Amino acid sequence: MMNVTVWNENRHEQQNPVVREIYPKGIHGAIASFLEEAFNVRTATLDEPEHGLTQEVLDGTDVLIWWGHLAHGEVSDEVVERVKQRVLDGMGLIVLHSGHFSKIFKTLMGTSCDLKWREADEKERIWIVDPSHPIADGIGESIELEKEEMYGEHFDIPAPDQLVMVSWFEGGEIFRSGCTYQRGNGKIFYFRPGHETYPTYHHQDVQKVIANAVKWAAPVNRNRPVYGNAQPLETIKAKEEAK
Repeated sequence: MMNVTVWNENRHEQQNPVVREIYPKGIHGAIASFLEEAFNVRTATLDEPEHGLTQEVLDGTDVLIWWGHLAHGEVSDEVVERVKQRVLDGMGLIVLHSGHFSKIFKTLMGTSCDLKWREADEKERIWIVDPSHPIADGIGESIELEKEEMYGEHFDIPAPDQLVMVSWFEGGEIFRSGCTYQRGNGKIFYFRPGHETYPTYHHQDVQKVIANAVKWAAPVNRNRPVYGNAQPLETIKAKEEAK
C-alpha cells in the first residue's frame, strides 16, 4: 500500500474559529481521513521539529500533499531542499490551493507563481478539459463548488505538461486549476480549490480528484539516472585508430 504524507502549516485552524469549526482535526486531518481507506497516511505540520518532514519521513513517503498559506516564509530552506531532492528522486508531490506560493512549488516551477485573487463567496465551476487523464477518473464534465475564493489569470507558472482542469468563477475569471508537471523522476500536480473558510475538502468530487492524483503521482520503481562523466558503452573507432 502506498505511503502518503499530508503536510499542513496548521495555522488557520488555531487562529480562526470558522476554520476550526469546518476542520476540527485540521485541514491535514480532513484530507487524511478520506485517504486512509486506500493508502497508508501520516500527517505533518509546520510547528513539529523539522516541520515533521525529516529525512526518514520523506524517505518513507511515496506522495506528499502540501497545504500552506499564512506561513510560507517560516518553512526552512533546508527542509525545502530536502523535499525537492525527494521529488527529483521520484516522490510525488500534490500542491493544494494557496500552496502555489509555497517555497517548494516556486522552487520547482522557477517562476513567481503569482495570480489574481478575491474572496467574495462566489461559485466556482471546475471544468475537466482532459477527460482521458487518470486524475479525472470518475469525475463528470465539471465540479461545482457553491462558494470558493477566486483565483484568476494570469497564473505565473510554466506551461503545464498536462492541463487537466480549468476553473470558471461567478465574477467572470478563469484559471488553470489542475496542472501536472514532471521534475526529475517525480510527478507534481497542482490543484486549485481549498480555501480554508469553505468546506471544500468535504466535497466528494474534490476528494476523488485528490485520491486519483495520489495514484497518478506514485513513484516509478526505478533508480534515478546516473549523471556526469561516462565511459563509452562501445569501442570508439577514432580513439582506437589513434593508438
